[in-house]
Amino acid sequence: MELRHIRYFMAVAEEMNFTKAAEKLNIAQPPLSRQIKDLEEELGTELFERTSHSLHLTEAGILFKQYAAQMLEIEGRSKADISKMGSSLKGLIYIATVEGYGPHMLAEWISGFRKLHPDVSFDIWSGTTDEIVHRTHNGLCDIAIVMEPFSDPDIISKHIHSEPWAAIIPNSDPLASRKGKSIKPEDIADKPLIMPSRASRNEEFRKWMPDPQKPLNVVCKVAHMINVRELAKTGVGIAIFPRATGIMGDDEYVTVKNIDHPKAIASYLLIKSRKRRISPACEAFWEYALGE
Repeated sequence: MELRHIRYFMAVAEEMNFTKAAEKLNIAQPPLSRQIKDLEEELGTELFERTSHSLHLTEAGILFKQYAAQMLEIEGRSKADISKMGSSLKGLIYIATVEGYGPHMLAEWISGFRKLHPDVSFDIWSGTTDEIVHRTHNGLCDIAIVMEPFSDPDIISKHIHSEPWAAIIPNSDPLASRKGKSIKPEDIADKPLIMPSRASRNEEFRKWMPDPQKPLNVVCKVAHMINVRELAKTGVGIAIFPRATGIMGDDEYVTVKNIDHPKAIASYLLIKSRKRRISPACEAFWEYALGE
């Protein structure tokens, strides 16, 4: 399998038409059809379902398209990084981060680092810890910020920040007007909850409660925190997220209170692959972020 096979496949998968894909690639249609057939034979499965009037990706084709996109992205990155190598520190750093306090740290690091190395640029992707670890394994990001719990022998991790877990409470709930800047886990044990979509969070939060075996009343799971405050504001439930998610503080719609429990601490890690070599610019940024 060669990169041209990947490019040809992606062109057909995007156009869903061999004639249009051939025009896009500036080649004749018969050679394109032959190359796709060769690729299917090499993989041992059909990637497209062909009829007289339509073309569709098979299940194998849908999966292969995901891998093909990653391979072309890595090819583009390698060309960009190598072309920018020279005596001074240059290059493009691919970074992924969870939300919460991650974007704040990243902004501070990039601002300071670019004052020292103005020829270095950044490509930033946001997602959940599980998504980011997957991207790190597949070489789609050089350095990343994730949250604990986390354990992976193929990943190097360094602790960089901790903050309390907090409850973002609709002001319509009596808890919002209770005196004090914190609440106990038992105060929300039976409340409708909005929580991160990461599977391990549900088990983690239950351990804070008086009865860890009792299921939580989770009405909404959220992967991206931009939705959290809006959901709490409209009274959907009480959101449990790192304190930084409620960084705007109290307003006429919600009140933010820390969760008073010794284990209600959100910890952030800086990670990179143990098996993949990163560029000099990436190594310099890693050291800068860690203060080394």
